[in-house]
Amino acid sequence: MNPLNHVAIIMDGNGRWGLKYKKSRNAGHKKGLNTVEKVIKTSIKQKIKFLTLYAFSTENWKRPKSEIKYLFNLLENFLNNKIEEFNKENIKLKIIGVKNFSSKLNRLLRQSEYKTKKNTKLQINLALNYGSKFELIDAFKKLKKSKKIINEKNLKNYLQTKDIPDPELLIRTGNTKRLSNFLLWQVAYSEIFFEKKLWPDFTEKDYNRIIKYFRNIKIQEMLAIKKD
Repeated sequence: MNPLNHVAIIMDGNGRWGLKYKKSRNAGHKKGLNTVEKVIKTSIKQKIKFLTLYAFSTENWKRPKSEIKYLFNLLENFLNNKIEEFNKENIKLKIIGVKNFSSKLNRLLRQSEYKTKKNTKLQINLALNYGSKFELIDAFKKLKKSKKIINEKNLKNYLQTKDIPDPELLIRTGNTKRLSNFLLWQVAYSEIFFEKKLWPDFTEKDYNRIIKYFRNIKIQEMLAIKKD
């Protein structure tokens, strides 16, 4: 049995990388897409079934309008260019977050989900306009309205990740040690790994190293249980 089915990643450091090497935050966002592609391929090789990527938080709306526009253009181009490849690779795309973007982008997101909905090898959960606090408040409101008993099982059914297992591993790049309003409920029992490298510098070797570290932890835990 694979002890690692779901990896969640906070892809931090694009802007800092861009300013450091290209004097442009946008250059870092573009470079970061290369890392996304590498991580997707490595996840498939590692037989990971779910990959959740924190792409745009509710707090990211505070960024300059020009940067936000550039990010959404990158996203549109990525989806237009990659959906057919996702189907060939048997990759499913799911969006978590509130879809209140432009009508053009909303339509593209819906189409991308629909076109890949039957794929089974890897599910990519793209967190867009996502904030965990909002998700939890919204879930509690819906649960209260349903008049069901308030417990963990019922609350989970109103989360945006209701059909997705919780991550066993959370990775954050960029040498920042916080969760930034990402999957606060879902990572309650996840192993958390903070990586010093900025996201564009994060490699397949780095990803494999962290996965190996995680699996070694789980092996040690199982051995300890057997001894007891």
